[in-house]
Amino acid sequence: MTRTRAVVVGGGVAGVTAALDLADRALDVTLVEVRPQLGGAAYSFERDGLALDNGQHVFLRCCTAYRALLERIGGSGGVELQRRLEIPVLAPGQPPALLRRSRLPAPGQLGPALLRYGHLSLRERLGVGRAALALARVDPARDDETLGNWLAAHGQSPRAIANLWDLIALPTLNVPAAKASLGLGAFVFQEGLLRSAAAGDIGIHRAPLVEIIGAPALRALEQAGVDVRLRWRAQEVERDGDRFAVHGERDSLAADAVVLAVPHQRAAAIMPSELRAGAAAFDALGSSPIVNLHIVYDRHVLDHRFAAGVDSPVQYVFDRTPPEWDDGRQYVAVSQSGAEFEAAMRSEELRARYLPALAEILPRARGAEVLRFAVTREHAATFRAVPGARALRPSARTSVAGFALAGAWTATGWPATLEGAARSGHAAARVAIEHTAGL
Repeated sequence: MTRTRAVVVGGGVAGVTAALDLADRALDVTLVEVRPQLGGAAYSFERDGLALDNGQHVFLRCCTAYRALLERIGGSGGVELQRRLEIPVLAPGQPPALLRRSRLPAPGQLGPALLRYGHLSLRERLGVGRAALALARVDPARDDETLGNWLAAHGQSPRAIANLWDLIALPTLNVPAAKASLGLGAFVFQEGLLRSAAAGDIGIHRAPLVEIIGAPALRALEQAGVDVRLRWRAQEVERDGDRFAVHGERDSLAADAVVLAVPHQRAAAIMPSELRAGAAAFDALGSSPIVNLHIVYDRHVLDHRFAAGVDSPVQYVFDRTPPEWDDGRQYVAVSQSGAEFEAAMRSEELRARYLPALAEILPRARGAEVLRFAVTREHAATFRAVPGARALRPSARTSVAGFALAGAWTATGWPATLEGAARSGHAAARVAIEHTAGL
């Protein structure tokens, strides 16, 4: 008896998750990926002997689907999850402040830290609590105004928004609160901070992403019996009677079900022709860039795993020093979300802007020699999480039976995160499995 065949187009977190789910149901699965490695938007590359990640991807304790995927593929040994939420916050000329959760239940776990938070006035600190309680009651389906406008209407000053709320909103939504959808912003704070005290504990990737996602995912897929084809560009999915044909540059694959797990900018051109008219709306989701600066100093300048910056161009800075370095050098990565301004700057302009800014918040960087400076840009890192985006995000299920969509841009309820990508893969696999069960 011929096994039911499924093709997954796209080897990012969403595609890998979907392929593993389909293989678990004994389907004959082929995954195709245009790049030479798996990982999608979370990938690494080597430059002058140093492994660089395209971005400093973080996750939270509440990101259960992504954490389960890491366990499944054997990548969890390369990540580190805080025992208790702790964000060092650095500002020029001031001692570090620490946003650390207490043992109080949610939503009061950050109350003691906020009362001591020196980057806001006492009045601003007291006002944060009232706004947080009100935000806990906001319907995440609200998509009619910005988070910034809502916060201002609830007594939050521009300084409070910049020095506190955007510490969470900007890296998770990839746009500042001033532009972000209220519903998605409310979801982030409710899910990460307001419902469970431990949900917002931060996980970071200590090893390069290729060692945490890319290579482990390839091994896990092959062990599950998935046929993985790298450097395979899907050009079109075509209906072929009751089945599908996935056309590549040199050959085609037949399938009973297809999961399309590619960025929204590519999806419309690949999906079956009868869906393309509706897919034109995907372009309206837009895109928001992320820029990372990779800097190697001749000495140790950063005392934390990561830290946030306020009153500074620096948003977040991470210690990415390889464990084998024992000569005093330190590799730090600066991650800039919603980086429309930075994405248009030349490398020398970024260097001139950010090295002095780092020296202002990291005093030991002032006398340090910069041994290496590199820039990575993801111009279309995520969709724009602005008002109106909710209505544009499609569900996994399409009107073509057996054809499903996956990706962090689909209607997961989450912003464009690793967790959203993993959840979308599960949802798309369920659609394909339901269809094939009836064949």
